[in-house]
Amino acid sequence: LYQMIHHIISLIPSGKVATYGQIAEIVGGCSARTVGYAASAIPQGSDIPWQRVINYKGGISQRKSVKGRLHQKKLLEEEGIVFNQFGKTDLDQYRWKGE
Repeated sequence: LYQMIHHIISLIPSGKVATYGQIAEIVGGCSARTVGYAASAIPQGSDIPWQRVINYKGGISQRKSVKGRLHQKKLLEEEGIVFNQFGKTDLDQYRWKGE
C-alpha cells in the first residue's frame, strides 16, 4: 500500500499540491491518515516529493518538530506555492488534478 501511495505522490508536479484525502481517494481502500503515515515513511533524500502533500484546509500538517513544518513550507514556496498569513494555500489554484 505504501508503495502505491509513494507512486501517486511521485506524480505530483512541481508547483502543485495534493491533499492526504485526495491521495487516499485515488489509491482507494485507505484513509488520509494512512497517506500521512506513508508520506512520513519516505526515506530522507528520496526523490519522492513528500512536501507536496498537505491537509484538506490547504495547510501544512503538524510535525514532530516546527523545523520540519518550516522546511516543508520553504520547499513549497521555492516551487512557487504561495501561503497566506494564516499558513494556508489556495487549493483552487495549486491543487493537482491528476493531469
